[in-house]
Amino acid sequence: MPLPHAPRAVVTGAGSGLGRAFCLELAQRKARILAADIDLASAEETARLVRAAGGEAVTRRCDVSVAEEVEALAAAVDEAYGGADLVINNAGVGVGGPIGKVPLSDWRWILGVNLWGVVHGCHVFVPRFKERGSGHVLNVASAAGLLAAPDMGPYNVTKSGVVALSETLAAELDGTGVGVTVLCPTFFKTNIARSGRTHAERGSPDDLEKLMDRAKVQAPDVARFALESADAGRLYALPHGDGRWMWRMKRLMPETFQSFIVPRSVAFAIKRAKG
Repeated sequence: MPLPHAPRAVVTGAGSGLGRAFCLELAQRKARILAADIDLASAEETARLVRAAGGEAVTRRCDVSVAEEVEALAAAVDEAYGGADLVINNAGVGVGGPIGKVPLSDWRWILGVNLWGVVHGCHVFVPRFKERGSGHVLNVASAAGLLAAPDMGPYNVTKSGVVALSETLAAELDGTGVGVTVLCPTFFKTNIARSGRTHAERGSPDDLEKLMDRAKVQAPDVARFALESADAGRLYALPHGDGRWMWRMKRLMPETFQSFIVPRSVAFAIKRAKG
């Protein structure tokens, strides 16, 4: 079922990157947006841009790893707009490095934001959508959650969890009028490389940023593709051609993909980034 005209939307991680791109794309639809971010000042800047683009926006500080703070988002959107039609569980962080080297404290941090944050969003909003018989959940995962490249264990695990959660949710909600989409992009420009924590033995934040900068499909395109996928009722949204190609290859020959294609793809990407 397509999203309604002028949807009421909750967007986490709305202060920058893809979250801000979602808000600005929704503004083109005259949306009423609750822009949530752990950095309230950045969320307020997003809200200003939304209003300038013709949408409505209110803001709230939210640490998605804390269930009570996500519960408060539901109360806030009820107060501001009488409820939500769309929740975009977008807030995320990055941790890189080999398993055994990444500190457990960093595992806990990324699990709290990337996985528990999405669990909290679904736990809070899905029952409300089911009771009403309408609504859409858009969970932001990553191609990393489908492909499992080396030196990205914590990130892969959280994004794989988001994919599994979304697939489970879609099956549970079949026939209820509530839709689910999971977004799995590859590289595009965000702040995640600089704001994350890395213990990687291959590549660097600079290499990752170069790959992001070179991508033809950037955050506004990713947001637009994801919302169009939600409109079309698609579960999987893979906006980048390389991600779609690699996912097909993995499904066709999973062991060959894991032992041969992934290591060479990673090496090629690092070499390309270094120029």
